[in-house]
Parts: sequence; C-alpha cells; structure tokens
Amino acid sequence: MHVVLASASPARLSVLRAAGLDPTVEIADVDEDALLAAIPHATPTEKVTSLAGAKATTIARRTRFPDAVVIGCDSMLHIGGELVGKPVDVEDARRRWRRMAGGTGELVTGHTVLRMADGKIDRVAEGHAVTVVRFAEPTDAELDAYLATREPLGVAGAFTLDGLGGWFVEGIDGDPSNVIGISLPLTRRLLAGLGVTVTDLWSPS
Repeated sequence: MHVVLASASPARLSVLRAAGLDPTVEIADVDEDALLAAIPHATPTEKVTSLAGAKATTIARRTRFPDAVVIGCDSMLHIGGELVGKPVDVEDARRRWRRMAGGTGELVTGHTVLRMADGKIDRVAEGHAVTVVRFAEPTDAELDAYLATREPLGVAGAFTLDGLGGWFVEGIDGDPSNVIGISLPLTRRLLAGLGVTVTDLWSPS
C-alpha cells in the first residue's frame, strides 16, 4: 500500500524515512488562517487536528494513488495560554524566544490518517499528541546567532529539536518524534485503527 505524506515539512519526511517508510510528498494548499478563524472557540488540540484533517483530505481528493494511506499533520506550540505556529519574521521569533526561555511549552500535533480505496476516502482516523518542551535560556549572542540562521522561521514555535534549536532545549516530557512533527506511536495506532499494520508499510532495505 502506498503512503502519501500531506506535508511540506522535511522534518516529518525525515522521521518517516528513518522509521522505514518511503512516502510520496504531496503538499496541500490550505488556508490555515481562514480555517482557524472559523473555529475560534475550539481547543488547541481540536484546532491542530482540524488543520491536519484539512490537509489530508485535500490531498486524498486529488492524489494519483487510488489505494493508499494519506497522512496529514499540523503542529503548533501552546505557551502562555496562546497557540502559535511559525513566526512571521525574525523579530516575531525573537519575541517568542524571550517568552519561552527558561520556561515550558506544549508542542501539540494533530494527526489525520485516511485510507483510500479505489480512489475514494474509505476510512478515517484522527488524533493528537502533546509533548512538554523545557526550554533553555540562550544568551543574547546565542539567540542572535540562532535567529540569523533563519531556522526558527520555518517551524512551529520557532525552534527545532532535531536541528540547531536542539542546543536550546533542556529536555522534553513525552514523545520526541511529536516535537519534530509527527508522532510515530500515535501514527502507528491510527494506522492500526484503519486495519493497516505499520510493518507492512516498511520499505525494502
């Protein structure tokens, strides 16, 4: 069975490849701001799961693979009562880090897995994962150097665990793959709920 990843995130693709899958990447054009504006009273987990579902559904309706599983994810950081995604610019990322430094946040990732049959969505499984992230306190010089790489601009919460940002994360409580963008344990359970055994999707070595 073919695996389609409805995400432009190179980190998610890397996690899945390292875990034995070789998905085809198809990027969904979803107006995230409009979708979130339509559900202002939803919880953080409901918001990210709705975004994941919109991405997966968009791709499922146009993919060239009639029998496949489509995986959609969306991650945001819940900190100080606010749900934030990618920073809009360097100064936004700097403000985020001023708030995060020395504190904690929850990296929330919504997941939607769709099973296709004969070109149509046959079954759906959704869920979310939450991992607590404990942030270090980078010096002004360290923060300037990190922001200059522009890595924080491309990721939810303005940090990475598996990249340069990992130097400024003291630790996590929960699933590390979720912080990178896709929870392997949750995805395995969602696939099982659709009757798909993850080991059957492993690529031949």
